[in-house]
Amino acid sequence: MALVRNLLGAKKILSRSVTATAPKGFLAVYVGEDKVQKKRYIVPVSYLSQPSFQALLSKSEEEFGFNHPMGGLTIPCPEDTFITVTSVLKGR
Repeated sequence: MALVRNLLGAKKILSRSVTATAPKGFLAVYVGEDKVQKKRYIVPVSYLSQPSFQALLSKSEEEFGFNHPMGGLTIPCPEDTFITVTSVLKGR
């Protein structure tokens, strides 16, 4: 039950954005393993210093280097993995 609550909370905080830019203190990331369809999330920049989020960034660096096909930071992982990681970070 707690996992479901965390996932719902993460979806609220990491809501999909319809704007072209992220608000101050946040950044947009594109998440998904599908080469064509990725979801855009807005995350706090404070996540960048967290080891669990840095592990996701390392996967991105290995796959894309500095050339991200979406024009923004792309994280090549399943969406549920991303939501799990960010849910834990939100709870800190």
